[in-house]
Amino acid sequence: MKHRKIGNVMTDDVVRVRSGASFDEIDALLSRHRINGLPVVDEDDKVVGVVTGTDLSRPAPTAGQLMSRPAVTVRPQDSIVDAARAMDRHRVERLPVVDEEDRLIGIVTRRDLLRIFLRPDDEIRDEVIDEVLVRSLWIGPQSVAVTVTDGIVRLEGQLDRHSEIPIAVRMAGQVDGVVAVVDRLTYRIDDSVGRGGARP
Repeated sequence: MKHRKIGNVMTDDVVRVRSGASFDEIDALLSRHRINGLPVVDEDDKVVGVVTGTDLSRPAPTAGQLMSRPAVTVRPQDSIVDAARAMDRHRVERLPVVDEEDRLIGIVTRRDLLRIFLRPDDEIRDEVIDEVLVRSLWIGPQSVAVTVTDGIVRLEGQLDRHSEIPIAVRMAGQVDGVVAVVDRLTYRIDDSVGRGGARP
């Protein structure tokens, strides 16, 4: 299991400006679209900086003079965890998403990331059953009862082998939005010591 990628949560319709955009143009775009930051791109659509509402407090005539550089960017294949760490480290609220040639293809905001971590419990439950139990471990959904409350996953039931339990718990914990996993699983065969038995 892998955390959802930036490409799955980013907005691809990005409001942007060139470095020659005027103070008034930037201010109008921020107000019209109700946003607090804009990527600044060159003639090849490569990101050269970011200008925010805070930058407008400084007197400068163009985006190129107002913007912060270099821009902190991410790629679509990066995980949302990577993006969250970058936002925290650089104290920014949004990150331009660029392709292999550093061309702007989207933007991801802190709100986009929070939406993933605050997923509904039933959505998390469905993913644990489908992606972890059925597709990855080939465990029938009737073998394990999965309940999710406020992001806490409870796994209860019997698996064939003892060695499957830590794998199921670890993979369930990697599903986006999971806060913790409560392990109430038992096993039929103790393959760790080569003899059968039920988990205490």
